[in-house]
Amino acid sequence: MSDRHERLLAYLRSDAGWVTASELADHLGVTTRSVRSYVTAVKGLAAPLEVIESSTNGYRLDREAYASFLSAKPTSPGDTGSPSDRIYHLVRRLGDAPEGLDLYDLADGMFVSESTIESDLRKLRPEVESAGLRLLRRDNRVVLDGPEHRLRRLISRMFRDEGAQGFLEIDSIEREFASSDLRGFKTDLIAMLDGHGYFVNEYGINNVLLHVAIAVDRAAKRQLPSSAEIDARHESVAGVSTELDALIVARFGVALSPTDLSYLASLLTTRVITRGYTATQTDVASLAVDRELALVRSIVERVAEEYLVDLHNEEFIVRLSLHVSNLIARAHDQSYSRNPMTRSIKTAYPLIYEIAVFIASEIQRSEHVAINDDEISYIALHVGSYLERQSKREERVTCAIVCPNYYDMHTILRERLEAALGDQLHVEIVITRTDIDWHALATDIVVTTLPDVRTTDDTVVIQPFLTDDDVDAVRRAVRRVRRQRRRLRLKDDLLLFFDESLFVRNLEVDGRENIIRALGERMVALDIIDTDYVAHAIDRERMSSTAFTDSLAVPHAIGMTAQRTAICIAVNESPIEWGDNRVNVVALIAFSASDRTTFQSLFDQFVSVFAERDDVHRIIRGSADFPSFIEELVRSIDK
Repeated sequence: MSDRHERLLAYLRSDAGWVTASELADHLGVTTRSVRSYVTAVKGLAAPLEVIESSTNGYRLDREAYASFLSAKPTSPGDTGSPSDRIYHLVRRLGDAPEGLDLYDLADGMFVSESTIESDLRKLRPEVESAGLRLLRRDNRVVLDGPEHRLRRLISRMFRDEGAQGFLEIDSIEREFASSDLRGFKTDLIAMLDGHGYFVNEYGINNVLLHVAIAVDRAAKRQLPSSAEIDARHESVAGVSTELDALIVARFGVALSPTDLSYLASLLTTRVITRGYTATQTDVASLAVDRELALVRSIVERVAEEYLVDLHNEEFIVRLSLHVSNLIARAHDQSYSRNPMTRSIKTAYPLIYEIAVFIASEIQRSEHVAINDDEISYIALHVGSYLERQSKREERVTCAIVCPNYYDMHTILRERLEAALGDQLHVEIVITRTDIDWHALATDIVVTTLPDVRTTDDTVVIQPFLTDDDVDAVRRAVRRVRRQRRRLRLKDDLLLFFDESLFVRNLEVDGRENIIRALGERMVALDIIDTDYVAHAIDRERMSSTAFTDSLAVPHAIGMTAQRTAICIAVNESPIEWGDNRVNVVALIAFSASDRTTFQSLFDQFVSVFAERDDVHRIIRGSADFPSFIEELVRSIDK
């Protein structure tokens, strides 16, 4: 399956309804004719399963058929069907033959022509060289030359790139590297680490298991790294190497070299486990490195200044410093931890992700390292989990209960509601009469057992004896009220920062940085920002794409140095290439220091408006000019 096929399926998977060919064409950057050919190709690959339904409304994924297709088809990249699969398979074959392989034997063994193998070798050469290896040709013999540990890293990276969609699946690792009991090994490994009091990062452990499987596979073939190949930046955790050796021998019947064990223990240390999980706060603090502690403390101060977000908590600072210490080691080694949740974290929690970008930028500046999106999302998990624990509950929705008096039914109803929704709902009044002046009730919602009462959005009719469906109905009403509150605040703030002179329809500029410059020039001309702000916005973009949804990019500088807060927005009918995304709306936001408090509410809520696909399409179609853009935007907010 090609990358375009995978992207088509991913887009259909993200929408439960029908998706038109035009929408898919915009997302993929192709014609509707190409979309139809991709759909036909996917249907052919999945036959007899009908994974994509077609109708006059467009296309829709049959999720049950798609799940059956995924479980039935080989997920290992060892399948040599596609060009990328063949290139991966070439590396595996050449890696298993240090003396090299004959070109014609390779072609025969992979059921392709010699010219195809030649083409694949040309594509493979840059990958090999970037990994610190060499492809050598001796007449018709091809040799993959270089250190064993670099070959293993290349195999690991290519396997993840070709075979992993989201979380790296243990089943696919087992199939590819003939590791018969990797799942059982993982269970034993987690138990061992838990016994030592370490916190295990489930997001990263399967990537280390991949390295274990590769090491076992290579050791069984007598392909071993030399001790000089491994750069021992970090000491192995005491006891881990020895117990790891025993686990591997017990599960796989292969004894790894001390070099392999040291490297795998180092991977666990820097990617999977956090020290002091069961220790007291004082014990954990003793494990932290003074240098990283000082760095994190200074960053926390900067976060408070820039975002008015208080991260001054000793336990948070210490645990983040332990993470930063390992992150710096990974960054120096350019061996980053993958995080399959990166995209969803970025889209669902833009402000938290933005704070993580700021923290990463400070680490980069201090340590002269590069930090990628996956590592930024791990920092976001630290920040988000701390803020979630510390945050005050959003102001509760007020409620009036109307339940005619009959023994203590109203009391039981109130107790049940408060037990189920007490953190979201505040019961201000309980009315036990039937002759009610409904208009006099001033609460956000009314919950009543009376049938056939007014049918307004703020009234929820329930059964006298509260059911699970009733609880869900009240919860939906609470969510609706909260959403309306947030949207009203957003509208009040947002409309202050738009200006007709800062609106562009169908901006004809190529490239993210050029688009930022083009929008920035308009703001510079109005003395909202200076050229340094534009340069800083480009620097921020280079750190991590500001495409927070499938339709919206929000470029901005990290510092709040604008003369006043404003938004310069471009709305394009045809999607714009924006890194790995294609967006229709680009909003260059400039914040002034005086609007720091506004930033917190505006940033998240602005992104949320453009997360609803139907709203975005309506805004794009209806925004012929600035007044119609504002009209469509307000309609989406008020919805």
